[in-house]
Amino acid sequence: MIRGRSLQSRNPPGPPGQRLKALREALGISGRDVQTHSRLIARSQGNQRYCISHSSLVEIENSTRVPSVHKLFTLSALYRINFVDLLLFFGIDLDQINTARLAVKLPRTHLVPSEIYDTERRVSFPAKFDPGTRIEETNLLSRMVQTWGEIPIAFVQNLALRKYLYGFIGMDDYTLYPMIRPGAFVQIDDEDTKIDPDPGENEFDRPIYFFQLREGYAYGWCELEGRVLSIIPHQMSGRKTRQFNYPDDIDVLGRVVAVAMPLRRKPARSSLSAPDSKRIG
Repeated sequence: MIRGRSLQSRNPPGPPGQRLKALREALGISGRDVQTHSRLIARSQGNQRYCISHSSLVEIENSTRVPSVHKLFTLSALYRINFVDLLLFFGIDLDQINTARLAVKLPRTHLVPSEIYDTERRVSFPAKFDPGTRIEETNLLSRMVQTWGEIPIAFVQNLALRKYLYGFIGMDDYTLYPMIRPGAFVQIDDEDTKIDPDPGENEFDRPIYFFQLREGYAYGWCELEGRVLSIIPHQMSGRKTRQFNYPDDIDVLGRVVAVAMPLRRKPARSSLSAPDSKRIG
């Protein structure tokens, strides 16, 4: 199997300045050349901040100082190195942004970016499922997979035939509690923005929509009567129906098609009803 770049090759050992110097020397570029070429880049970008003087380059190569984002852009272009890999020289891993986002629980409901910065990074992926597994039965994924393989993360990204939006339900948003808890992630089909009047056979089949308001976002069941759109909360949430002028004050971003949410490890009996002191973000 041809594997992608190892973490060590993407982030070789040594001080960042010395690594940059090694890249420059491997390309046969002098410090004066960097200064000359950077002026061309600065001119093409219409901003002198992209220019790297010879003295600045010497300081970068012989210290631990982190160059400005403009100079990093220039070095990435001149040294023919992926900008993501260049940031790794200085200990910045853009693929950790999503992990950092998960560490911060914001109070208001909002959209979640789903970008992938390093499409060459490889991830484990089910290559062969155990033929004896019955998909009708609940099981652990680790027990269902017979063989795991490694594929570029870009391939996983391209497996989705349609692009979805992703939203985070704010820690103060109890609109559909207890069916959907604060802190949940939702997948949104942004091609399905037409409000379905059919309430479904039960609350789990009732369409849920994600909305953009003049200030922030919201989600929930909804009803549309003329030009008035009502966001309907769960009857056990303790929340009130909110009404908006449609489409002036509210926009339907899409229909929620999947939910991933945390469960309390030791739920109290009172957890079946949200405290009235909570406020929707």
